[in-house]
Amino acid sequence: MTAQPSKPSRCPLPSDLLRASDDERDAVVEQLRDAAAEGRIDFDELDARVGRALKARTHAELAVLTADLPRPASPEPQPPLVLKGGMYGASRGPARWEVPGRVIAHGGVGGVKLDFTRVECRLTEVVVEAYGETSGVTIVIPDGWAADTRGMDPGRGGLRNETTPDRLPGTPLIRLTGSGGMGGVIIRHPDRRERRRLQGNPTQG
Repeated sequence: MTAQPSKPSRCPLPSDLLRASDDERDAVVEQLRDAAAEGRIDFDELDARVGRALKARTHAELAVLTADLPRPASPEPQPPLVLKGGMYGASRGPARWEVPGRVIAHGGVGGVKLDFTRVECRLTEVVVEAYGETSGVTIVIPDGWAADTRGMDPGRGGLRNETTPDRLPGTPLIRLTGSGGMGGVIIRHPDRRERRRLQGNPTQG
């Protein structure tokens, strides 16, 4: 029997030749902006490097743009924020608050409201584990943020997703999990009253 010639094995590409993703380009742009704010590069150089970052196709093209800059410190993991509606309800926001990578909300009897409209969040993803229970959970996210609700069990109270899918670069994705329970879970953008309040007090802390 004649031996069949073996197929040549495909060698993996070196990591610096791998194609860059949109998220990786955005991360480099953020690092460059931070470096300019710290005075490490001037604004003319910032513009030039950002332009190159947005056009970069490989990891190598991105790496050269930050090779002379300190690596950003890895943020320490934060414990999850837990809110329990209890008898009288609970809320976080609209005043500014620090957003951890995971939020757990139990609607209880009083209900829970999570308002992200005034936060500054550099996380790429925030997991919100919501349990509607008796009175439900309401989540308000800014325009330009998006939500993934595929991991949510609507329960008897249901899930209302009133957000738009148009996610702006650099904004976090809200990944919603949990169960609607009896009270249900709502995730939406600000309503008219909330928009008026935001416009009237744009710098409220």
